[in-house]
Amino acid sequence: MSRGDREASSGILKHSMRDNYAELGVEEYYRRVGATYRNPHFPGVRSCLFRWMNAWWECERSNSPSNGFTVFDMACGSGEATLAVLEWWHLGRRAFDESQLPNSSDPGLTIQQAAILKRNANKFVRPPPIVSESPRPTILAADPFTAEAYRARTTLGCSSLSFSEIAEGGLSDLLSSSQGENNSGDETADIIPDTPTIDMVICSFALHLIETPSELFALLWELSMKCKWLVIVAPHKKPDIKDGWGWSKWNVETWSECPMTESKGELLQERVHCRIYRSLNL
Repeated sequence: MSRGDREASSGILKHSMRDNYAELGVEEYYRRVGATYRNPHFPGVRSCLFRWMNAWWECERSNSPSNGFTVFDMACGSGEATLAVLEWWHLGRRAFDESQLPNSSDPGLTIQQAAILKRNANKFVRPPPIVSESPRPTILAADPFTAEAYRARTTLGCSSLSFSEIAEGGLSDLLSSSQGENNSGDETADIIPDTPTIDMVICSFALHLIETPSELFALLWELSMKCKWLVIVAPHKKPDIKDGWGWSKWNVETWSECPMTESKGELLQERVHCRIYRSLNL
């Protein structure tokens, strides 16, 4: 398969996304590639989200691991964020199961093996052990262009809600419909709590595509009324989020609020940036 064929099969018409957007416009580009879209930056997205989930779990959830949590994958693409979160959870569960096994004899690491592990420490972030009582995270997803690719890759449901529809309150309907689906049928299905609050909304490589500050404000304010955490994954530090938009910026390293303009405590993995915000309305 030629490079051009590979790019086409992964939803890339031209190597530069900037060229794609300039020639076709954002909406038309995703209409054309929506069914086959793949984010080529997935390794960086995965690493950033693993680091975020580790910090969040340790600081927020380690004392109540049996409580479920809900993630909203907004503008979900083909499910890169969803796959990362679910992989993180499965590896955490496996780590717990392995920790319960009888200790086997360990001959120890050679100097060479220890050096390799040290070099690779930043490439693979191990999730903490997650106890067996912890339910699988509930995933909500929405994308007006790539829902087909998301369903095919994750086998999960996906709404077609757009940014503007979410800003107008569409997330409430998604929460209600998902709660109804999960509460009927399979008793082992993930259950959304009675209070319609989402633990975190993750937006990967999409929020910077909103064209005007007023549209961005409307979306973020609405999200701040329903979501505790906002996780923005992007190839750069855009968009700019202002004070008074319903969110405070969060330093992941110190686990504390920080100025909106401060870059300390942001995550950077394989040229992918991850910024965290905490709702001021919940």
